[in-house]
Amino acid sequence: EAVAGTATVTRRGHDHHHGEPRVHKEKVKYSPEEEAKLERQHFWRVIDAFRYYRTHVQEQVKRAERQYHGLTPRHQRLLPSVLPNLTLVGQCVDHNQDVLHAIVHNCVHMFENMEYGEEEDDLKKAGPPSTFDMDKLKSTIKQFVRDWSDVGQAERDTCYLPIIQQIQELFPSDQYDVSKLSVLVPGAGLGRLAWEIARLGYMCQGNEWSFFMLFSSNFVLNRCEKVNSLTLYPWIHQFSNNKRSCDQTRSIGFPDIDPQSLPTTSDFSMVAGDFLEVYTEPDSWDCVATCFFIDTAHNVLDYNMAHEVSIELSYEDIRSAIIKYGFHIEVEKESVQTTYTENDRSMLRHVYDCIFFVARKPVEAACSYTNGATAGQEEEEEEEEEEEEDDGACISPPCAKSPRREGDSRGGSPT
Repeated sequence: EAVAGTATVTRRGHDHHHGEPRVHKEKVKYSPEEEAKLERQHFWRVIDAFRYYRTHVQEQVKRAERQYHGLTPRHQRLLPSVLPNLTLVGQCVDHNQDVLHAIVHNCVHMFENMEYGEEEDDLKKAGPPSTFDMDKLKSTIKQFVRDWSDVGQAERDTCYLPIIQQIQELFPSDQYDVSKLSVLVPGAGLGRLAWEIARLGYMCQGNEWSFFMLFSSNFVLNRCEKVNSLTLYPWIHQFSNNKRSCDQTRSIGFPDIDPQSLPTTSDFSMVAGDFLEVYTEPDSWDCVATCFFIDTAHNVLDYNMAHEVSIELSYEDIRSAIIKYGFHIEVEKESVQTTYTENDRSMLRHVYDCIFFVARKPVEAACSYTNGATAGQEEEEEEEEEEEEDDGACISPPCAKSPRREGDSRGGSPT
């Protein structure tokens, strides 16, 4: 059972996605033994990416040094600060590597119901990690900024705060015993959103399938205590679009808050595994909160179907499908601008123009879809929805109560 401030990590389902994204027309079926072997291989491949970080980034540093030395002596004299800055970048790389080693230390035993043994000889001979895995690792380093640093506060306020406030409006503590209200956060990343929801007293569980995220969230949630006791250099991989050389080597401290400071009554857990394989029971959760999650699916109608062709849908298409599944959209805000792991000092910045929405499935709709709705019923629901939209307002139905399984609440028993 997860205690206050600690996320017990349970592994469910299999995570054998192989580094590079792949597209197949047919699903590949594996025996349980093959599934276990593939997962073991992927586990150690991610561990190797963490260990290989220094070598990978130092190659970039050496390449930049060679390019500098390729200049004429006259041009080199015009750029006296380039080599000292590259030396500093190399020192920052070494520091990041120390933190990454700490993150994966003892990860073999981080799952309470799964052991991965020792790295097999054929994996040790497989060569360096892929570019995809190394890019994923560098992206994970920036997740520490987003989720657990003071620098990421503004980004969290635009992304997480609206979700948290909406949960509080839907389930206010003066009307509900929030300790009995279950909130699921798929695609939990490094766990900050789920942690904040649990801090408010809600029963909250994060779900994540990426080993990069799982290793890192386990480290920050279970092994970090003192505020800003650790340092990372998240921007040293950015060799262009820097206003000042020192912007590349600036540091961030983490965690900005003690992850162990959850109230003793908190019910907070993390479960590892594929969303579709882990959560198969209908009507098990009162609320599902997602942030930058739906858009990552190959097929948003059947989330995370492995090896399937990726279907890129407009929000209009997704919205239509949500309604056809029996949900009523109660809140919908267009043009919510936010960023994602942004370098706030970069000369190149990406802004997402997001849509924030709340959808509720009424009790009767939940029952009909659980038992299988007929085509006629679906047509009637579409007609009713069109009438509601024409009227310009939608009457909010009562909340569908979702009793949740005890095993899921604490990540203690495998499905």
